[in-house]
Amino acid sequence: MKKSKAEVGKKKIIEKTIDGLSENTKGSMCGYFILVLVYVAACIIVNTLSRSDKVLNISGAILPFSSFAGVLAALNNMCVIFMVVYYKKLGYFTALLALVIQMPVIFLTVINHHTLANIPGLFTDVFTIVAITMLFKNGEGVRRYQERLQEQALTDTLTGLPNRFACTELIENLIKRSEKFAIVFIDLRNFKSINDTMGFNVGNEVLIEIASRWRNVADSELTSTHDFIARLGGDEFALIIRKYHSNEDVLNTIKQYETALGSRLTIDGCDLYITASFGYAKYPSDAKTTDNLFSYADAALASGKKLGSSSNILRFSPDLLKKERIIDIERKLKLALQKDTMYFNLQPQYDINHKLRGFEALARMKDENGNVVSPGDFIPVAEKVGIVDKVDDAVIRKSTEFFGELIKKTGTDITLSVNVSVKHLMKNGFIDELREVLENRDIPANQLEIEITESIMIDSADKALKCIEDIKKMGIKIAIDDFGTGYSSLSYLNNFPADLLKIDKSFIDKMNISDSSKQYVAAIISMGHVMGYSVVSEGVEQQAQVDTLREIGCDYIQGFFWGKPMSAEEAEQLAMEECKLTTV
Repeated sequence: MKKSKAEVGKKKIIEKTIDGLSENTKGSMCGYFILVLVYVAACIIVNTLSRSDKVLNISGAILPFSSFAGVLAALNNMCVIFMVVYYKKLGYFTALLALVIQMPVIFLTVINHHTLANIPGLFTDVFTIVAITMLFKNGEGVRRYQERLQEQALTDTLTGLPNRFACTELIENLIKRSEKFAIVFIDLRNFKSINDTMGFNVGNEVLIEIASRWRNVADSELTSTHDFIARLGGDEFALIIRKYHSNEDVLNTIKQYETALGSRLTIDGCDLYITASFGYAKYPSDAKTTDNLFSYADAALASGKKLGSSSNILRFSPDLLKKERIIDIERKLKLALQKDTMYFNLQPQYDINHKLRGFEALARMKDENGNVVSPGDFIPVAEKVGIVDKVDDAVIRKSTEFFGELIKKTGTDITLSVNVSVKHLMKNGFIDELREVLENRDIPANQLEIEITESIMIDSADKALKCIEDIKKMGIKIAIDDFGTGYSSLSYLNNFPADLLKIDKSFIDKMNISDSSKQYVAAIISMGHVMGYSVVSEGVEQQAQVDTLREIGCDYIQGFFWGKPMSAEEAEQLAMEECKLTTV
């Protein structure tokens, strides 16, 4: 297809932008004018020195001024070479013009002054013209080769659009210039079905047609913004929008690209209607680095698709990252439960004299790539989506199996504490689950402890109390976890059939900083003792905290200072060492 005169005479916006990415490899015009000025000044000085009869006396050595003309002539040649190397065609023709003008001047000087001293300069200019012509011709070949390489490096071979590398280069250049812009990620909806049902050739034709439409939108300059469209790979595209005044301008521009997809595509006699999702982020208001901009635009795109946004266009916001992360963690959590890859760590509990009381089983999870997911991330998600009881079940099943084997090996009388969520506790059949654990794992009931939170009493106190009483009748211990952070009521605590209070870490952290906090912890311990409970302090991380807790009468300690969460193997080794010490 032949290009129109307008197309030949005027580069399109995308081509101009691509060319701009390589501008930093060219010399600046300021340098060009400096070279020209130096060349002209050197020529004038050379001409003056060559006709001078003056001499310079340096320690008895006589040097004529004319001898310095050769030095400056060499400087002229250097300027000429620099112009050709750094300024290509402009530098070559400037140098050629200067040398051609200089040659008759030298010839006239020889005739008028009847001296042959300038004849070598005439031949030097001729040789210089030959040299720079060869240099220019060779450089043109190299430049054309470099342009082909640049085109291959920056262009998507299928659609002819700029590629991911070109997109990244442009963004980094814009950030260096502190120029505001929006990066839009675009994903064609249901494109995979086209490849699957009609073949990759048809899919490629669709991509080529869409790329052509979007290039026309970008090059038409009909939008109120300056646009750059690129193909990132597959059915993913990116749009960089510049020179906008408001977010409405950005939205209007994106809608024009959306509209360009509105009309049907006819490929191989088949009419296709393509739609797309758009997610965007803005520099510098949303992010200030290339990586973050890409991540945020992608997060907006993914959120719009996963959350079923009624609009095809979604801008990044911090809330999207939270929602995206929740969705991702939920997926990983369900996969871990499905494949039964949930596991547990055991954190030791000691009495105040550092004798092992037992272990608390803590839920742990890795994703499909083996990366650990923090319980602070997956437990709230499990509670939010209603599968925390399944997490409880996996941890209880695996930890009690381990603990039953440990008792068989060592005959230890330590306690295993397991956390049970409100949902799991209130579930029909929970008591039967516990009976099965005691029977099948050979764990004495008094060596198993169920940890529950105070909040269990808020919604269904009567049902909860009935369930807890049934657990107590079985001989299993009850611990109230995170005491002081939830529904604290002396009236229900006085009648609550528990064995242990666990003081939350938040109170222990402040205990040695504030005297009132210390007194508060002391009051909880005292109150617990009055009601017949033992007391465990969680999150103990310093010797000073141990000393204070010993002083105010705490019974047990749990925390990093005396024991971090450990694997089952490490816990078994610790328990066996404790048994040896007890035997001795």
